[in-house]
Amino acid sequence: MGWLWWVGAALLFGILEMASLDLVFAMLAGGAVAGAVAYALGAPVWLQCVVAAVCALLMLFVLRPWLLHRLRERVDLVETNAAALVGREAVALSTVTPEGGRVKIGGEVWSARVADEGAAPIPPGAPVRVARIDGATAVVAPSLEV
Repeated sequence: MGWLWWVGAALLFGILEMASLDLVFAMLAGGAVAGAVAYALGAPVWLQCVVAAVCALLMLFVLRPWLLHRLRERVDLVETNAAALVGREAVALSTVTPEGGRVKIGGEVWSARVADEGAAPIPPGAPVRVARIDGATAVVAPSLEV
């Protein structure tokens, strides 16, 4: 009956992997399958746990990086969420200083600040480019396109 726990854990990790698509839970599911195999071979519970943990760790640190490298060779990485905003054009809605301001990025209003501490304030209506995102603040620089 112990193999059901291992198979159940593998199925749970498989479902979590489908939600995350990060290849972490898939490696943990592989470890759970290895634990089930150890159970089938008659290993005691402590050895099943060791086999599952070692297999999962090997898969996480050896197989996963190799799989991610191969995947990124074949498919372009598409940035999402805040990472997708870096490099985009925006418009200053208020004066943007190193202390703060407001910009509009693709229809959304963001709090913003100037990327360079010594830079001159950016006036309202001026085009800017998003340099990075710090939490909920867009760090911007004056756009080269005027």
